[in-house]
Amino acid sequence: MSVLVGKKAPNFSTAAVIDGMIVNHFTLDQFADKKYVVLFFYPKDFTFVCPTELHAFQAALCEFQKRNVEVLACSTDTAESHWGWLQLPKAQGGIKGVQYPLLADANKTIAAAYGVLNGEYGVDEEGSLTATSEMIAYRGLFLIDREGTVRHQLINDLPLGRSVEETLRIVDALQYFEQHGEVCPANWMAGKQAMQASFEGVASYLARN
Repeated sequence: MSVLVGKKAPNFSTAAVIDGMIVNHFTLDQFADKKYVVLFFYPKDFTFVCPTELHAFQAALCEFQKRNVEVLACSTDTAESHWGWLQLPKAQGGIKGVQYPLLADANKTIAAAYGVLNGEYGVDEEGSLTATSEMIAYRGLFLIDREGTVRHQLINDLPLGRSVEETLRIVDALQYFEQHGEVCPANWMAGKQAMQASFEGVASYLARN
């Protein structure tokens, strides 16, 4: 696992499914100087916790769009697998209706670059490829600003689903800081008081709260 906060987000060029179409050479760089990006990884298509997360991000997609945020999902499946899952109705465990891009990391280079690839692999004495576990992505989530810098990352183990509301809260906190220069204390939410990054600022905030 690597900490990418404060560093440039690794760029990539990969196949993706967008609006029901498979496209090639989908890149992160296309959003530079234009949009924030929430890039989240999930383990596998046609599984159990994963569709709940994908539908939850879809339900909140308009809120991300209001904040000029592009939502991207990525797993180590193929684009064809993504496309097939998109044909399956929600009531049958599918993700039909998901509109944001689904990135295909079939060669696992994106998950590896972001430090979320589960398992280790190598070659044994007989020259056979070995792996300690299934090579799929942990539930990693990265908030990338308009300059392409990672400002937040969260990595959950495979059974643990994420909070879309918390992701929106972190977006709001970053954008508030960028606009006002004030920092956001514990449990801060849009509409609440922030504070100056100083001893006087924290003392004043704590006295009011």
